[in-house]
Amino acid sequence: MDSFWLDYGGEIAFRTGEHLFLTGIAMAMGSLIGIPLGILISRQAILAQPIIAIVNTLQTIPSLALFGFLISVPFLGGIGKIPAIVALTLYTLLPIVLNTYLGIKKVDPELKLAGLSLGMTDGQILRYIELPLAGATILAGVRIATVIAIGVATIAAAIGGGGLGVFIFRGIATVNNQLILAGAIPAAFLALVADWSLGRLEKTFSPSPRPKKPSKWQWGLGLIGLALLSFLLTQIFHSSPGTVVIGSKNFTEQVIVGEILAQEIEKETNLRVDRQFNLGGTLICHEAVKAGKIDGYVEYSGTAFTGILREKPLNDARLVFEKLQKIYPEKFNLEVFPSLGFENTFAIVIRGETASQYNLKTLSQAAKYTPNWQAGFGYEFLEREDGYKGLAKTYGLTFARPPKVMDLGLMYRALAEKQVDLVAGNSTDGLIPVLDLVILEDDQRYFPPYEAVPIFNRDSLQKHPQLRQVLAKLTGKITSGTMQKLNYQVDGRDRRVEEVVKEFLVSLS
Repeated sequence: MDSFWLDYGGEIAFRTGEHLFLTGIAMAMGSLIGIPLGILISRQAILAQPIIAIVNTLQTIPSLALFGFLISVPFLGGIGKIPAIVALTLYTLLPIVLNTYLGIKKVDPELKLAGLSLGMTDGQILRYIELPLAGATILAGVRIATVIAIGVATIAAAIGGGGLGVFIFRGIATVNNQLILAGAIPAAFLALVADWSLGRLEKTFSPSPRPKKPSKWQWGLGLIGLALLSFLLTQIFHSSPGTVVIGSKNFTEQVIVGEILAQEIEKETNLRVDRQFNLGGTLICHEAVKAGKIDGYVEYSGTAFTGILREKPLNDARLVFEKLQKIYPEKFNLEVFPSLGFENTFAIVIRGETASQYNLKTLSQAAKYTPNWQAGFGYEFLEREDGYKGLAKTYGLTFARPPKVMDLGLMYRALAEKQVDLVAGNSTDGLIPVLDLVILEDDQRYFPPYEAVPIFNRDSLQKHPQLRQVLAKLTGKITSGTMQKLNYQVDGRDRRVEEVVKEFLVSLS
């Protein structure tokens, strides 16, 4: 545990700061939008029901779905902190709008009549009577919204927003409970501290309607806060001209190859690399590189051909690569580079003891036992052209119950713990030997080739032509055996990706 804190202590502090940044900006934006909306519907009764219905609907949208939807939205979408803040802001609106509305509506009408009899305007009644008396209720809404935002912000890591969710997603991908807790515990602590602090403030909030002018130090504090907010927003929108953004999907191998690209770019050029790893999956990475939100990432040729282009699977690796090189530039303005040297095909995996018990080596042999088994597959595998439906048809697979759908990082653990009996993993996964699992041979050659090919935005390549030399240097340098060993170092021995990649690149020199 001591070595874990030595290795990750600095990053935990950094990710905690990112988490606070995301929730702080979201809460500021949510309050600036939600409180005026609450005031508006307290004055315009006809607007109350539709606005409350809208913010209530936003609250019911699953967080990952909302983050995913924002990827394709112009200006406010894509990946990174901007769409994360937009999504979090939307989630804060319901409690703030509703509590502001209810707090104002429950103010005693006689007090407002007294204000009118004294010649107060509607604005003065709002400022000196309603808002002070509704303050505790409004603050309760802000308190609820803050706790919600801190919790939902962990999902922001799926679209490159950073924060403590980075550890949670990384821990799930590598089946590492320490990493999961490194993200979950600080997030829970932040939520508890925020709830306690705002709860104390709520209790001591004075409901006195007496007019009170802000003091000089309050004005100064407000101006400092505004300046800080402006600075932080500037940092969000500012992009250094000498920065390259490298992305990856949300499993160990992808983070490793992403780090290989990043370290090699930093070593061979004067460019700075922004790492946007553990993005949600294939389509998120594709949309991000297509929109220029990331400059490049490593894809698998079969995945690009069937999952992105929606083509029928082909077994000819050369033909698949040639088609990708032709179609990607024309259709997406993306360039597909030659393979890094290894192939990571889908692997149908069972427990070693099951393979020994029934003497199973191939998928065809396993097909007669699957009616009594429970399968577990990832989301993409169930939907892709080269996924479950075609596999089941090719081998005549049937299962006792519909396959369980789960994250890639959870499948091997579920298999090892006998919650499922067969999963679709990746052939180079380091956890396969660690957990004594066995890959069944695809004896009917159903799966197409899955060569690891870097894909880069052509505008980025034009802006940074030195990237081509870096990618050329890495072409063909990683074998399938080497990749599995690298995965094992991270998954099986709990080593940091950065250290494993650094050692590998030294070995290439």
